[in-house]
Amino acid sequence: MRKLPLVLLAIGFLFIVSAALPTSMAASTNSTSTSAVSTSAGDKYLAAGVAFGLAALGAAFGVGQSGAAAIAAVTEKSEVRTTALIFVVLAEAIAIYGFAMAILILGQTS
Repeated sequence: MRKLPLVLLAIGFLFIVSAALPTSMAASTNSTSTSAVSTSAGDKYLAAGVAFGLAALGAAFGVGQSGAAAIAAVTEKSEVRTTALIFVVLAEAIAIYGFAMAILILGQTS
């Protein structure tokens, strides 16, 4: 229970940083452009961060749950080691998909 305030504080800090970072990044990359373009660029940074952040959060939860279950299954029956590893890898692939989506979002030209 003592970890909950720390987790909430970290989430709040990340939310504040993610709200401020796109604006500052867009301002530094498009110094001669109009505000509509810089807002669009800032939105791209925000969208890429949210896409990868949520995918990494989901992957972390999936790997934690499936990894714990895999360890428990392997300790009871060592023949299921490969099958258990497959489920852990499938959960980890979610983060890779999120990373790919972030790259695609940042690579769009508008």
